[in-house]
Amino acid sequence: MKVLVTGGAGFIGSHVVDGLIKGGHKVVVVDNLSTGFLDNIHPDASFYQIDIRDPGLAGVFEKEKPDIVNHHAAQISVRVSLQDPPQDAQINVLGSLNVIECCKNYGVKKVIYISTGGAVYGEPKYLPCDENHPIDPLCPYGVTKHTVEHYLFLYNRLFGLKYTVLRYPNVYGPRQDPYGEAGVVAIFTRQMLKDQQAVINGTGDQERDFVYVADVVRANILAMKNGACGIFNVGWGRGASVNQIFQTLASITGYTRKPVHQEAIPGEVFKICLDATKARKELGWIPQTDLEDGMRYTVEYFKAKQDQG
Repeated sequence: MKVLVTGGAGFIGSHVVDGLIKGGHKVVVVDNLSTGFLDNIHPDASFYQIDIRDPGLAGVFEKEKPDIVNHHAAQISVRVSLQDPPQDAQINVLGSLNVIECCKNYGVKKVIYISTGGAVYGEPKYLPCDENHPIDPLCPYGVTKHTVEHYLFLYNRLFGLKYTVLRYPNVYGPRQDPYGEAGVVAIFTRQMLKDQQAVINGTGDQERDFVYVADVVRANILAMKNGACGIFNVGWGRGASVNQIFQTLASITGYTRKPVHQEAIPGEVFKICLDATKARKELGWIPQTDLEDGMRYTVEYFKAKQDQG
């Protein structure tokens, strides 16, 4: 099959592209390179540098005629969404609507849409959160990602466009941006390998559900093959604290400094983990990479990049 991946030059999207090509699929990458990198794009993928909001996106669909669309492109920063909600909505809602309209108009069989389990549920009423947990986001980012889920439901009902929504946990691994505000594993890894001062936002007792990127790639491929229309959490169903992440990475890297604490980021939940029972039953997905092993693989990747200069 031919799969068009939006955001395919980014951290997770590029790994999905690699997995699809390894599975024998033809892949088209759409990315404006605002946060993605050319070096991340598999050489066997066709690449279009274009924003998902651009009306010219229709021309890519007309030329390539993808069977499946995997929609990873997004504004993913909680802080940016708080500082500039209109920009967040333009990308995540209007950009996604442009993608969905193209899917409807050019005969796409199915959309895999990447949502967020960490931001749509808000402060959990119970843990782990399943897909029936109340939606109560604390930031515009959570609002915009959830809004598109409603559009997909509607487009399925009105036009028969099939979809699977994957609500991601905290995904980590090789290629994650070590200079962003999110991605604590990559940020700590860079700081520790360079023996720089590591900084923790808040107390460090906040917990997230950390899933290694290779496990997330499998979820995407299984959703393409097995998934009926619907929403699926991706996660371990258990949290790990930021302090725990720091201590494990310090042990792996030999880092000896104590962390410095600064104010917590507003709009972020304190503790969240995701119940992926539905994904296990309907998609056949379970996470496989142990947290410590995944962090070790991540450190090895960044160390190799650092050694290469």
